[in-house]
Amino acid sequence: MTLFYHFDETQPLAGRLAMGVEYDGSRFCGFQRLKHAASVQQAIEDALAKVAGAPVRIHASGRTDSGVHATRQVIHFDPPVQRTEKAWIFGANTNLPRDVAVRWVKPVSDDFHSRLGALGRRYRYIFLNQISRPVLERANVTWCRDPLDADAMHRAAQALVGEHDFSSFRAAGCQSKTPWRQMHFVEVKRHGPLVVIDIQGNAFLHHMIRNIAGALASVGRGVQDEGHIERLLALKNRRKGDVTAPACGLHFVDSIYDERFELPKEPLGPNLLAFTGEWTGERVLPESPRVAARRRLTFSKQAKPEQQETSS
Repeated sequence: MTLFYHFDETQPLAGRLAMGVEYDGSRFCGFQRLKHAASVQQAIEDALAKVAGAPVRIHASGRTDSGVHATRQVIHFDPPVQRTEKAWIFGANTNLPRDVAVRWVKPVSDDFHSRLGALGRRYRYIFLNQISRPVLERANVTWCRDPLDADAMHRAAQALVGEHDFSSFRAAGCQSKTPWRQMHFVEVKRHGPLVVIDIQGNAFLHHMIRNIAGALASVGRGVQDEGHIERLLALKNRRKGDVTAPACGLHFVDSIYDERFELPKEPLGPNLLAFTGEWTGERVLPESPRVAARRRLTFSKQAKPEQQETSS
C-alpha cells in the first residue's frame, strides 16, 4: 500500500473482508459495543449496515479502553452482499462520524480472524513533556510538565520484555483468565518535547499499558529508581502498583498477522510521529511457541471463534 492509490470501483469483493480503521476514542466508551454508551464497534457496524443494506457484525484485533485512540485497528466481517472496494470505503466513511474512518479494505481467506489470528499488537503512549499545557495536541497526548528522563525510562522498561505475570499492571476488573503476557519489545524515546513509549506484545491486559506508562513516568520524573518496574513485576499485586496514566495518550498503532494474508502496509501512527518513517510490519517478529501456535490457527465462517478465547 502506498500513501496514494485509486480505489477499485468495478470489481465487487467476495468472501471475508479485512478492514483497517482509525479513530479518535475521546468520546467513545471503548471499542466494544455497549448497551448504555457510544462505542466504536456500534458506529462501524451501523455504517457498514447502510452500505450493505443488511446487518453486519465485525470482529476486531483488540478491544481498546474508553478514550483510547487507534490508527490501525484491524477488523474483519463476512458481508451479506458484495460491494466494490470504493463502495465499502467511501460508503462507510460517508456514514461514519468524523472521529472514525476506514483506511482500507481487502479480501482475505476464511482462515483469517482479526482477533484470534493476531500474532502481535503494538501501542504507542505519548507524553508531551513541556511546561505549558498542550492546545493543538490536547486530545491525543498526556501532558507532563515535570522533566522526564527518557533514557532512564527505557532502561527500566527492559524488565518488561519477555513472558511475565503482569498482575501488578492489570486493572481490578480485568476479565482475562491469565495475567501472563509476552512482550516483544518496549522502547522509550524522546523526540523533542515528545516522550514516546513504544510497546509490542502478544496481547495486553485491561489498563496494562496505561499502568506501565504511569510507573515509567515515576521513573522518568525521578520519584522512583530504575529498578521500580522490575520490583512491581515481582510483587504481582496491583494494589501495590503505581498510578494509571490517562487514556488520551494511548494509541493502538498496529496488529500483526501471518504474512500469507498480505494485509496492506502503511505508516505507523499517530501522525504526530510520522517523521520516524516506520511502517507496519517492518520489524522482525520474535518467534516463540506462542507465535508458532497462532500461525497454525484457522477459522471458518461456520466456526464461532469468539467463544474460543477471551483475551485481547
